[in-house]
Amino acid sequence: MEWINHLFEQYGYLVLFIGLLTESLALPFPGELAMAFSGHLAGMGTFNLVFVIVWAFLGATIGTTITYYLGKKLGTPFFEKYGKFIFLNSKRLDKLTKWFGKYGNKLLLISYFIPGFRHFTGYFSGISGIRFRSFLFFNHLGAFLWVFTYVMIGHVFSDQFEKLLHMISKYSLRFVLCIIACLLLIFLFKKYKTIVYSKKSARKEVSDVEKY
Repeated sequence: MEWINHLFEQYGYLVLFIGLLTESLALPFPGELAMAFSGHLAGMGTFNLVFVIVWAFLGATIGTTITYYLGKKLGTPFFEKYGKFIFLNSKRLDKLTKWFGKYGNKLLLISYFIPGFRHFTGYFSGISGIRFRSFLFFNHLGAFLWVFTYVMIGHVFSDQFEKLLHMISKYSLRFVLCIIACLLLIFLFKKYKTIVYSKKSARKEVSDVEKY
């Protein structure tokens, strides 16, 4: 984790602001790790805790506000055609439509805590025509809760943070392999259920035909 420490030493709070802004635009950046690490630095006395929260909050909210306007101006046809370049494909748009239809604007409150989802809520909010006032309230409140949570995790556990990072780097490969194995098992189980269901359906059809 030396690279992130080096970034903060070089650029300070700017890392948080630009990093979270670009992540809100659906560009890759480890937002949670950066916030927790900056909270750790605040706990060590290197950073000011209030400045960390403010800069992180501004980066996240300015980024999502930009994406809101992009979604509003460009509209659904643009993202159906070019959304794949920012991983906002038609399948993800459909999923967002269903989720917002079910939970409404309140989904913005928790969207920041869902990896792979928060990056697109700004775009979708603009596309779907959510009122800007509602977007500002729910999105910014959600952003504050997200930022405060991860910064305070790093701050409260600042003494143990180095050990935590060491454990993550040591066992991350094993963790990833376990996740892949679990996903493979789930896939095989679903495949098995599909085959069994298909066989049952085929038998039922044969049975129905024989009756006639």
